Amino acid sequence: MDGHWNCAGFGTSYPTFTLTGDVLDFDEALDTTGLVCPEPLMLVRNAVRKLAGGAVLRVIATDPTTERDFQHFCQFMGHSLLTIEQTVDVAGQVVLCYWIQKKAA
Repeated sequence: MDGHWNCAGFGTSYPTFTLTGDVLDFDEALDTTGLVCPEPLMLVRNAVRKLAGGAVLRVIATDPTTERDFQHFCQFMGHSLLTIEQTVDVAGQVVLCYWIQKKAA
């Protein structure tokens, strides 16, 4: 590994930052970079709806309000917010990655 990881899976490499040092698996990925409230939450809601119970959605976002929004969404809907990772891209913009596990059916 070259000290970088691909947070979004969409070709942009961000400096390494992990909470556990482990790579988290996911079933689907969603890129909401550049979108602001309420768009990221609406896209996440629709994406989670399509997942099977127990599946994991990885979301990349740049809107800082997504942290609060996704935490409340998961709490209200019974899903699990597995982890949040924060990086800074080469332009100095904060990038947030979320792993959301849909509740079992």
